[in-house]
Amino acid sequence: MVFARKRFGQHFLHDARAIQNILDAINPKTGEPLVEIGPGRGALTAPLLAACGQLDAIEIDRDLAAGLQRIYGAQGLTMHVADALKFNFLSLSTLHGKRLRVLGNLPYNVSTPLLFHLLSTPSAIADLHIMLQREVIGRICASPGSHEYGRLTVMLAPWVQAEHLFDVSPDAFSPPPKVWSAVARLTVRATPAFAVDARFAKVVAAAFSQRRKTLRNGLRSYLDAAAIEACGIDPGVRPETLSPQDFGILAQTLP
Repeated sequence: MVFARKRFGQHFLHDARAIQNILDAINPKTGEPLVEIGPGRGALTAPLLAACGQLDAIEIDRDLAAGLQRIYGAQGLTMHVADALKFNFLSLSTLHGKRLRVLGNLPYNVSTPLLFHLLSTPSAIADLHIMLQREVIGRICASPGSHEYGRLTVMLAPWVQAEHLFDVSPDAFSPPPKVWSAVARLTVRATPAFAVDARFAKVVAAAFSQRRKTLRNGLRSYLDAAAIEACGIDPGVRPETLSPQDFGILAQTLP
């Protein structure tokens, strides 16, 4: 047995109910190009192969990858020994001729950069079923005005429709993490819901740099109060009250 390695942030899922809930949420079908990130000991790998007959898996741990390839290679598993942060998902999508369905229990320490890496080629991804610490899923799926709503919510919003599905107890893993996890479905848009460019990231970062600041103060390096008002937005409100589309409108006024 390969033991969990701290440097990879490994926590192996073993709870049968959680596994079945994830499979039900994904609802995999024969012929779909499924990609599992961090399959670990194969808790999801086996039932996914049984449902689809094929699966690409990305695993950075060579020992785990070798074990999975030995057990499941003849059953339709294609193992990629690689860092998911550097993996070319667009090439894999082109190979399959379809947008990918990606799933995984993502390492907490690289979850945010990994999400943005996946969404850097949205035309390659159909949907994501991801398990992360519950706090992060809460931020991804938050609504304007809520405590969890913030920079991560807004930056993902043009590219995905996010849905919090269910929570997962620490006891579902070995070793158990110190926090609860949650599973979310992110349905990926091939094109953004509204215009997005480098200005969008600048405006969002500036607005949320200090949450207690009003837009007037947070965005003063980019827009004055009159310019914000011209967008139909009150410069005296705080950023967490704005919709992602509002930030898009503000960004488009920048030169």
